[in-house]
Amino acid sequence: MRFVGIDEAGKGPVIGPMVVAGVMVSENQLPSLEQLGARDSKAVSPKGRKFLAEEIGRIAECYTLNVSAEQIDELRKVMNMNEIMVVCYAKVLRQLNPDMAFLDAADVNPERFAQNVREKCDKSVKIISEHDADVKYPIVSAASIIAKVRRDAVIRTLERQIGQEIGSGYPSDVRTQRFLEGWIKKHNTLPPFIRHSWKTAQTALKKHASSLL
Repeated sequence: MRFVGIDEAGKGPVIGPMVVAGVMVSENQLPSLEQLGARDSKAVSPKGRKFLAEEIGRIAECYTLNVSAEQIDELRKVMNMNEIMVVCYAKVLRQLNPDMAFLDAADVNPERFAQNVREKCDKSVKIISEHDADVKYPIVSAASIIAKVRRDAVIRTLERQIGQEIGSGYPSDVRTQRFLEGWIKKHNTLPPFIRHSWKTAQTALKKHASSLL
């Protein structure tokens, strides 16, 4: 049997893409993956995540789906974030085509999330969808780490390209707030890698417009 774990990084940030990662192993590879001691990416240091991502890549087949800020804005015109998550998870499942999948549920109702994903891909795949699956199942922890490492790499690349510190991209990050305010003040608009549909972005624009009156 082929097992897949799926998780995302970057669902909530105002800056940058969301990355959905799938990690697939065969049944006889599961022990090797479990022995790595992979945990939810939030519980691992950046250096530890990079090391684990390399080790996971040696054992498992990994696939990542990058959904840009612009794509998220466009999709949000016709669906909510939970529906976007369903589409993305289903795309990763179709790409890897496992026999069984473990999902970190992106819905208050994990069973509904599993059913919605199943309807958009091979209905024969067995799906286990749970909250905190990235804590409970090593294969989902591995996907969490792959997604986080890939998203962090995108953010660091953006920083090098523009020559400014962005921070994590989350609305609560002071560095992100400072970057957003500074960019709008200088350019009178939002950068292309910002999720324009986020309330944080619109609030920053309105604050800048008010300061000009």
